[in-house]
Amino acid sequence: MANVVVVGAQWGDEGKGKIVDWLSERAEIIARFQGGHNAGHTLVIGETVYKLSLLPSGIVRPGKLAVIGNGVVLDPWALFAEIDKLSAQGVRIDTDNLLIAENTPLILPLHQDLDQIREQAAGTAKIGTTGRGIGPAYEDKVGRRAIRLADLGDEETLDSRLDRLLAHHDALRQGLGAEAIDRAALKAALVEIAPKLLSYAAPVWKVMNEARRAGKRILFEGAQGSLLDIDFGTYPYVTSSTTMSGMAATGTGMGPSAIDFVLGIVKAYTTRVGEGPFPTELHDADGQRLGERGHEFGTVTGRKRRCGWFDAVLVRQTCAISGVNGIALTKLDVLDGFDTLKICTGYEIDGETYDYLPTAAALQARVRPIYEEMEGWQESTQGARSWADLPAAAIKYVRRVEELIQCPVALLSTSPERDDTILVTDPFAD
Repeated sequence: MANVVVVGAQWGDEGKGKIVDWLSERAEIIARFQGGHNAGHTLVIGETVYKLSLLPSGIVRPGKLAVIGNGVVLDPWALFAEIDKLSAQGVRIDTDNLLIAENTPLILPLHQDLDQIREQAAGTAKIGTTGRGIGPAYEDKVGRRAIRLADLGDEETLDSRLDRLLAHHDALRQGLGAEAIDRAALKAALVEIAPKLLSYAAPVWKVMNEARRAGKRILFEGAQGSLLDIDFGTYPYVTSSTTMSGMAATGTGMGPSAIDFVLGIVKAYTTRVGEGPFPTELHDADGQRLGERGHEFGTVTGRKRRCGWFDAVLVRQTCAISGVNGIALTKLDVLDGFDTLKICTGYEIDGETYDYLPTAAALQARVRPIYEEMEGWQESTQGARSWADLPAAAIKYVRRVEELIQCPVALLSTSPERDDTILVTDPFAD
């Protein structure tokens, strides 16, 4: 059976939630492999809207196993708040349908404090984080001072981990003018939540590999977007994890051979939340119109998203780095009614033409988009479920996107409703 990785191919907010939900109906296991509860996914199933931040999207589907892999950083209190919220909506969540890798690093209150303190101190140099402690938790992971889920099962180990962790954080907080951490209170909070959290702990790498050998379909669910990748994103305005498809393997304990199809989620225009470069950003009526029609507000933060024309240069770049086999093009209906559409086909920097986004921040700041104009369409594409339902100009737009990004469209989404999807290539096909 084929296993599919879903990644966002822009700056996030591409509509992964709907696509993952659409695919999860056909998978037995849905696994998150990176990020934390800074990632927002909105699912619309019938008349019910589910908003997820940490749990895999497949959790709302009965009979599916949801997995949180070791590549994720986990806030225990945020997890149970989300479980409670979904439970109130009638979703059953227990140890039969949710497993968490026992080597998953934990996000603690001190991580959120540090995230917010540093962002405030940065002033105009702020990165635009969600303030949820994601970055500091990953720092502690690579600094070999994190508290991981399995550590909660032994008090001696927990004490040792706390000593190492606080030796670093107390010194750092002192330098930032913050009070020292209340060790006793932190330990008490961890001891209190430990039994509940440990009940979900499992050797996820083993579960996943056994499922693969048994021929079960696995859906790997990425968070954020490729342009927020710690290595290949618009650094330093990025997240703190690897958002590319390769992380699906290391973030769950499976080898790269477990990945059969990489599906890149791509919005028919471009949006971004927070600070950082955005070559095609619009500050005019067209940008306002895209934001209003696309309801462009962050699921987690509620922040208004910056909007702009489709940037084929960036999507071609991210599709290449993630080895995308096909894209799911979303929100095509938001472009309905525009007389003229623009697609960025290249960049001009100091008189020189580029067919990729350079790494140097100084060059990124001087990027000027090179646009190709296309005729828009006045007919509605909302709810289209076949190519025959689309205006000729809309089909021409989609085909031009494919050509410019050098990657085919596998799915086309024309509304938030899960069934308003045109399937071109089945990612789960053997």
